Amino acid sequence: MSSSLGSSSSFAAGPTVSAALNADFSWIHLLAKGEQNPEADRLLQAASGGLDPQQRIEEATVDFLTRLREQFTEYCRIFNGYSEAGSRFQEIKVYSVAQTAADFMIYRNQIKLVASNAAHGVIQISFSQHQPAGTNVSSSTSAQELLAQVGPFGDVTWTYQGEKVQPSQVARFYFTEFVRATRDQRKSRPGSQQLLLEQIKALLQEQGLHL
Repeated sequence: MSSSLGSSSSFAAGPTVSAALNADFSWIHLLAKGEQNPEADRLLQAASGGLDPQQRIEEATVDFLTRLREQFTEYCRIFNGYSEAGSRFQEIKVYSVAQTAADFMIYRNQIKLVASNAAHGVIQISFSQHQPAGTNVSSSTSAQELLAQVGPFGDVTWTYQGEKVQPSQVARFYFTEFVRATRDQRKSRPGSQQLLLEQIKALLQEQGLHL
């Protein structure tokens, strides 16, 4: 979401070059190969149904979930690194969901967050709390949905409550919520209030603020 700007001399060209480098040109390569082998390309287009919006949504779903998992995996790696650095806390694990194309879950302290292709054009993000076997308490679950929208030129975007979203936005929000929801509640010990105050002061100082 954020972008860094260089010196004023490179300002005009910078965004254009960056956009070009980040653009997806795979379709041009496929178009050129079709030009080299037109008969094979026609057969493939006929078999796939051409610009089938259903197929586009299925491919976009797998792509979005894959990018979402990549974001979560990287966040977990960085977050868990702080536990290894001396401030021990329960690490977050990432798992694939069996027999699915790209569904996955993250897990910590008996709580899991699952990202799944719940229906055609629907990605569901759900929190649920695992209950040990033999208990009579039913697991509690809350979920939100991202919906696919096909544009006038066949491009697929993902929306939440009508607003377009990107994998990085979704991953950051839900990872933050998951960490806070699964945080260990440690019992207060003598001197813990003073320690808490020192931790708050340290966090504020990192942000350039002071008590």
